[in-house]
Amino acid sequence: MACQAAPNGRANGTGTGHEDVGSAARAHFVFVPLMYQGHVIPAVDTALLLATHGSLASVVATPSNAARIRPTVDLARRSGLPIRLVELPLDCAAEGLPEGADDVDKIPLGLEVNYFRALTLLAGPLERHLRADPPYPTCIVSDFCHAWTVQVAASLKVPRLCFFSMCAFCVLCQHNVERYNSYDAVADDNEPVVVPGVERRIEVTRAQAPGFFRAPGFEKLADEIELALAESDGIVMNSFLEMEPEYVAGYASARNMRLWTIGPVSLYHQHAETLAKRGNTTTAVDADECLRWLQGKEPSTVIYVSFGSIVHADPKQTIELGLGLEASGHPFVWVLKNPEQYGEDVREFLRDLEERVAGRGMLIRGWSPQVLILNHAAVGGFVTHCGWNSTLEAIAAGLPVVTWPHFSDQFLNEKLAVEVLGIGVSVGIKEPLLWVAKKGLVVGREVVEAAVRSIMDGGGEGEERRRKALALSEKARAAVQNGGSSLGNLLDLIKHFEVDAGGCTTH
Repeated sequence: MACQAAPNGRANGTGTGHEDVGSAARAHFVFVPLMYQGHVIPAVDTALLLATHGSLASVVATPSNAARIRPTVDLARRSGLPIRLVELPLDCAAEGLPEGADDVDKIPLGLEVNYFRALTLLAGPLERHLRADPPYPTCIVSDFCHAWTVQVAASLKVPRLCFFSMCAFCVLCQHNVERYNSYDAVADDNEPVVVPGVERRIEVTRAQAPGFFRAPGFEKLADEIELALAESDGIVMNSFLEMEPEYVAGYASARNMRLWTIGPVSLYHQHAETLAKRGNTTTAVDADECLRWLQGKEPSTVIYVSFGSIVHADPKQTIELGLGLEASGHPFVWVLKNPEQYGEDVREFLRDLEERVAGRGMLIRGWSPQVLILNHAAVGGFVTHCGWNSTLEAIAAGLPVVTWPHFSDQFLNEKLAVEVLGIGVSVGIKEPLLWVAKKGLVVGREVVEAAVRSIMDGGGEGEERRRKALALSEKARAAVQNGGSSLGNLLDLIKHFEVDAGGCTTH
């Protein structure tokens, strides 16, 4: 890529003194995350990591997301880190969205495509901001979903990296299934095919791995994303080499581009204050209250249950899950997102359950300090929807998992945990949540109880899963320390995009 001379100037008055020193001679990474929590959180963590090692990092966010991450960014700035928050309004009305729909929880059902079209309207405001507010960017780190950032980077004449809040196993399997047209001969969406181009035998269905955004109404976006991926100047991934070396190498080779694994980025947060603030400004439970509750429990006896920031469980399923947790006999922390969505019958069930398991079960209604909980000595397992953030946080904490995928990359993450890494037990979901709900299928309380007991009391097999999980945790933590692969990749990434005194990138 041609050298782009950066305009002269210093960071504006919203920065810290540390931010201005030598800003014209170091890399300025501009992060443009997809505004879903599973994408925003690791992007912010990565920006913080780069800032910790001397680079300037800017994070672009729409107002509702800016409000969530501002406390984390402000805390980092007060400690002297060169990180900035760039808040850009989203023109919701232009794409027929209601006011406030930059918060993905407020997007009306059926208007998701409109939301992604609205995001493309950020291109002009973002470019104008980056031209007007020095220092000039040396690299745009864009969520892979944002194909529109290709034009922004090209206009600014700076490189564009794709950021994946997913693992290499997932993206390689998905890439190869599409590349080799594996679904062409299947009779229906539930007929399994073997993923080509990987050594281990992995079977998937179109229902589980249809391709990124391969859904009605999203066809144009899916094609644009694939084209933008192929044109990237490199990939940054929240994973670590020692966990999936063959898949990291395989995806880098398939894309024929540099791939920096720099995770688990959640390990940036070493202190309770940052762990409690991570991801949302309004947790449903005070972090200290949660710690006090956990401190009264024996080591590795508590099961943590959370299905992430998007999933809304079916009412009947919520009851079966609660009864299964109760029957397991284990202490548990269960996170329920938006429990007010349920009718009075479910709310009454939850109140009755709380009374029956008082002292043994904690129900958190809303957002929880998840990483803080997972890393507590009392916690011994995790019932998860297999979102990649949650899966990797469990791995970093050394926890076996009960896998309960709902949609998107979660089925492939389950296969990694259960079939490749050997740290998980599946509840048996084979189709996306929406499809299962339409069929009226529910994971029964007996299945929940058996799965929890399997990872918490599971005899020889359970001990082997726990041993593997702890070994992975040690590798994950070593990867982000001095001499580790992820820290080495992070420093190499910084060096790759350093600028000299003339304002030219060294790569």
